[in-house]
Amino acid sequence: QEKLRRVGLRSIDAVVDVTNYVMMELGQPMHAFDFNKLRGGIRVRTAEQGESLELLDGQTVELNSDTLVIADHEKAVAMAGIMGGQGTAVSDTTKDLFLEVAFFTPELMAGKARSYGMHTDASHRFERGVDFKLQVTAMERATGLLLDIVGGEAGPIVEEVAEEHLPARPDVYLRAARIEKLLGFSLENTEVERILSGLGLGVTATAEGWTCSVPSWRFDIAIEADLLEELARVYGYNRLPVTRIRAELVMPARDETRLSVRALRGHLAARDYREAITYSFVDPKLQQVFDPDLQPVALSNPISADMSVMRTSLLPGLLGAVLRNTNRQQPRVRLFETGLRFVPGEEGLRQVPTLAVVTTGARFEESWAAGSDSADFFDLKGDLEGLMALTRSPGDFGFEPASRPGLHPGQTATITRKGQPVGYLGALHPSVSSDLGLSAPLYACEIDLSAVLDGALPEFAEISKFPEVRRDLAVIVDKTVPAAELMENVRDVAGTYLTDLRLFDVYEGKGIDPKRKSLALGLTFRDQSRTLGDEDVNLAVGQVIDLLEKNYKAELRN
Repeated sequence: QEKLRRVGLRSIDAVVDVTNYVMMELGQPMHAFDFNKLRGGIRVRTAEQGESLELLDGQTVELNSDTLVIADHEKAVAMAGIMGGQGTAVSDTTKDLFLEVAFFTPELMAGKARSYGMHTDASHRFERGVDFKLQVTAMERATGLLLDIVGGEAGPIVEEVAEEHLPARPDVYLRAARIEKLLGFSLENTEVERILSGLGLGVTATAEGWTCSVPSWRFDIAIEADLLEELARVYGYNRLPVTRIRAELVMPARDETRLSVRALRGHLAARDYREAITYSFVDPKLQQVFDPDLQPVALSNPISADMSVMRTSLLPGLLGAVLRNTNRQQPRVRLFETGLRFVPGEEGLRQVPTLAVVTTGARFEESWAAGSDSADFFDLKGDLEGLMALTRSPGDFGFEPASRPGLHPGQTATITRKGQPVGYLGALHPSVSSDLGLSAPLYACEIDLSAVLDGALPEFAEISKFPEVRRDLAVIVDKTVPAAELMENVRDVAGTYLTDLRLFDVYEGKGIDPKRKSLALGLTFRDQSRTLGDEDVNLAVGQVIDLLEKNYKAELRN
C-alpha cells in the first residue's frame, strides 16, 4: 500500500491493489473479475450496435461498434484495455477470482479511451505499447501476491495466443564502420557486444558487424540508428570526443549598389512605423476597390469568403490591420509591409515584390513637445523621400499628380523613377473610409520593392571650406504649376554652384490672385575652390528668374 501511495495510487482493496501493483511493477495492465458473476466463458469481441456498459466509475457508456470488449456469453463485462464493468466487479462478498491479462496493439487502442472522454492507466499503457510476451509473467506475479495476502488456491492459466497477429521484431544489422562515421569515435568489438547484450539484445558477430535480435519489450529499436543511439547512451555522452567543426567560408561578393530589405525596414521603424505581415488571401470586394481592372486569382478551397482571392495589392490586408487597431482604441496607426503581389497578365501570373505603407492619426505620439496635428499627405511623402535618399539617387525619383481607384482624386500622385512609374501615393477616398468605418483620414502608398533597392555607388567629395551664399526667391505662378517640376527646371539652369534648393513656403490668399499661388524657394550656392562673389551668385539667380518668367509667367514678390 505504501508503494502504491508513493506512485500516486490510492488503496482500494487487496485484489485491486495487487493488479495495480503488478501494472506499476511490470508495466502490464490487468483486470480481476468476480468469477461467479460471469455467465459462461470469456471471449473478446467488438461491441454490438446499441450495446451499453456500466463501468467501475459508475458511468454508463453507449459502446461504439469499433470498440473492443471483454464479454461473457450474455453481455459485455469490460471495455478491453480501458476499464472493467460494474456488473462483474470484485466486492467484499467475492469468493472466486478470474484474472484477465491481455495484449492489445497500440494501433487498435489509439484514441479509443479519448473518444469516450476517458483516460486510464491501462489505456495509457496500451496506446504506447506493452510487451507482448509479458502476460504469463504478470499473471504468475499477481497470483503469487494474492496467495500471500488473501490466501486461497490457484487455478490453471488458460492461454490463447494468435502468433500471426503479434508484432514482428525483425533482426537489426549494425555495421562496425557506421559507429565511427556517425558517432565520431570507435569502440572495441568486445565493448559493443557487452553494451548490446547487456540491454537484452541477442548479438551475433559477422565479418563487418553484428546481427542483433530485438527483445519484445524494446519497441524503440527498429533500425541501425537506434542501436547507435543505445551505444552512445550507455557508453556515456560525457565521454564522446569534442571536435571543432571546420568549414571553408567563401565570402560572397556584395553589390554596393544594392540595398537590403533590412535597411528599408530599419529606416521605416526609425520613423515610428511598425512592420505588419498580412495574409496573401484577401476579400475580393475590397480588392476590386483598388484594382477594378484586374481579375485576381481565385482560390479553389478558400479559408472563408473574405479570403478567397490572391492579393493584387498589399493595401487590403493593411487596411484590415488598421481597422482592427482603431477598433481597439488605437487611433494612431503607422504600418508597413513587404510582400508579393500576384498580378495576372498575358504572360501568366507575375509575383511582384512590393512595399506598402499606411498611416492614420496623429503625426507624433502624445508628448509635451509635440503638437496634436494629424499626419497628412506630405508626411507620408517625406517618409518615402527618406527611403529614396537611401539609394543615393534621390533625384531619380519624382511625384506626378494622378488619379487612382480607391484614392482621393485631389491627393494622389504617381511615383516615378527615371520617368517610369514604380508606385503611387495618396489619401484613401472618403467613401472607402466611410464604408470601412474609418473615422480619420488615411494615407497609403505602394511601390515596387526593386525601385527602392537599386541604388548607386557611394561617392565621396571633400567638404568645401569656403562659405555658402543663400538667396531666397518668392515667385507667383499659376496654381496648376507643380512645384516639383518648377524646382527641377531651376536646378537645370542654376549652374554648378547650386548645392541646395528648398521649397520653404507656399502661400495662397490675401494679396494673391485666386488662380495663382506664391512659392518661396531657398537657393544655396558654394564653390569648392573659392569664395563666390555677388556677380557669380547674381548671374545664377538671374538665369533662374529668366527661366521662371519665360516658362511659367512668374512674378517676383516684393
